[in-house]
Amino acid sequence: MKNIKHKLNEIVFGTETFAGKLFDIILIGFILISVFCIIIDSVPDYNQKYGNILKILEWFFTICFTIEYILRLIISEKPLKYAFSFFGLVDFISFLPTYLTLFISGSHYLLVIRTLRLLRIFRILKLVQYMKQGELILIALKNSRNKIIVFLFAVLNLVIIIGAVMYVIEGEKNGFTSIPKSIYWAIVTLTTVGYGDISPKTPLGQFLASMIMIIGYSIIAVPTGIVTHEMTTLSKDKNYFKKCENCGYEDYEKNSNFCRICGKKFK
Repeated sequence: MKNIKHKLNEIVFGTETFAGKLFDIILIGFILISVFCIIIDSVPDYNQKYGNILKILEWFFTICFTIEYILRLIISEKPLKYAFSFFGLVDFISFLPTYLTLFISGSHYLLVIRTLRLLRIFRILKLVQYMKQGELILIALKNSRNKIIVFLFAVLNLVIIIGAVMYVIEGEKNGFTSIPKSIYWAIVTLTTVGYGDISPKTPLGQFLASMIMIIGYSIIAVPTGIVTHEMTTLSKDKNYFKKCENCGYEDYEKNSNFCRICGKKFK
């Protein structure tokens, strides 16, 4: 029994063996085809023509993903750790809505959640060594969150002040009917989106709008620089990641004792 469990663990969680790689490739195929079916099913013409076929395919993929999820729980050394991990929750949510349609009326609106299956590909992409780069981005965002929060708070203050000033300069006759609407205009202009539904008409207002547009370009670079600095720092720290000998996943916490994916204990 132990040998069977160990063999299944290598296939499901590992990517070093031929069977493990084949399992992940088949799983990627199932995920992509199932998401494609969800997208096609939302088109009325295709739904009328191929609705029954798409429904059968959806139940086929749902059952496959359910078996795979249960299998991961059984062979994982830390089942609860896997179940409540990010990818464990994504795995569970990816097939749950289909079952809800059997018991809850109107739950078919939740079927769009099935598109979360695409997130599962990020875990499988460890086949091509992309997972570590994805983790670098997540850690960089996490480490720089305080700086970004301060930056966003400063931007929020800026748009409130600019919105209030534009409300005074332009007034209701030029479309700036309230301070909240003027703040909306300031956000649209500062982010260089420029819907054009409201625009200043006075020379002073147009001059201020021009200054906001120029400021907007410089503001965009600030969070980018913060995250880039964190990513550079992490890249230089070669000992930051712990690699799991069982599944090959690189855990991003230095003080972690177990792999976040398969639950294997680090030596």
